[in-house]
Amino acid sequence: MAMKKRISLVLVLALCLAAFAGCGQKDPGKTPDVTTAGTTEIDEGQTEKFKIGIMTDTVTQGEEAYRTAEKMVEKYGEDMIVHRTFPDKASSEQETTISTILSLAADPEVKVIVAAYAMEGTTAAFQKVRETRPDILLLGGAPTEDPGVLGPACDLLVSTDFIGMGAGVAETAEKMGATTLVHYSFPRHMANPIYLARHDKMKETCEELGIEFVDGTAPDPMAEAGVTATQQFILEDVPRKVDQYGKDTAFFSTNIGMHEALIKSIYETGALFPHPDTPSPFYAYPGALGIEVPDDKTDDAEWMCDQISKKLAENNMTGRMGVWMPPSLPLIIESLTEYGVRIIEGGYDPDEYLQVDILNTILEETTDGRYSCSLYTGEDIPNFYVYLSVTVLL
Repeated sequence: MAMKKRISLVLVLALCLAAFAGCGQKDPGKTPDVTTAGTTEIDEGQTEKFKIGIMTDTVTQGEEAYRTAEKMVEKYGEDMIVHRTFPDKASSEQETTISTILSLAADPEVKVIVAAYAMEGTTAAFQKVRETRPDILLLGGAPTEDPGVLGPACDLLVSTDFIGMGAGVAETAEKMGATTLVHYSFPRHMANPIYLARHDKMKETCEELGIEFVDGTAPDPMAEAGVTATQQFILEDVPRKVDQYGKDTAFFSTNIGMHEALIKSIYETGALFPHPDTPSPFYAYPGALGIEVPDDKTDDAEWMCDQISKKLAENNMTGRMGVWMPPSLPLIIESLTEYGVRIIEGGYDPDEYLQVDILNTILEETTDGRYSCSLYTGEDIPNFYVYLSVTVLL
């Protein structure tokens, strides 16, 4: 939706989050009581029900996101939260995504749609929704589509701050006592401008902190030899790097296929691991460390962190691995849902849907100041904001 009114905001992006940028132009109010959430005042003494549609991965493609949406249903009720899923093969089944989102918009009580991940097809779907339902608040999270294209179709688009993560990984490595940081990737990923910018920021920060930065080129898991060759390389190369640079060597990887092998090798060699590329305790840690996750703990990040910490303590590695807490993707879903509730219940005009002071207030309340949100500066996308967190050492 074209923004008729651009709100200029200066948000402080602080890696240590000593202070939060939460001074807004409007009173964001308090968290709605669950018993009254889902209604907006339309006249004195009258209320109008509203619903929020949430789009996530299926449980097979992204259990963490799926379970988070289930938590939103539990929190606000099935009469308010409508949970739908992207197709498993989103890139080749975009028409399915479009039809699912349009089916949400066909319900006149749906006033908010949250898409996280915002997969292929989300832009086209949001554009079609906007043609007939300009009143719907469209929120995108963790986009897999180009933010420069998706952003104008949304009222608000948020993602992880990958570039800020580059500096954060280096600073966490220094906090852990690292003297060297190895960055594993391959040419295909380094052709991605966001990955490259994160790499360059990580390298720059290492140089400022006196940490030796090493580029480790691994086999591309999409090449003919596949993921197996990539994992075997990591299992063999991490011990070589530790022999060369010592145990106070930190490692980072850009690829999901590497992470179990990487964490396993780091654990066995006693090296350092600031956090995964997707900094969740559920991301690669259970498989790498042999942690069984009961069905009732699949979305319990605190429990998962405790299990990782116990494993690290067994190997005298306390404080030598890290995560973001809470994990970034569940937080994106939860915070955008709550943002939708506060915006709609506040009765804001559609031209004033971009109220990032409210989003930062939600982050401050729900993460104890670990997360902040700031405008992404890599592109001229006035409604694209990114989340950054302090790393928690396990």
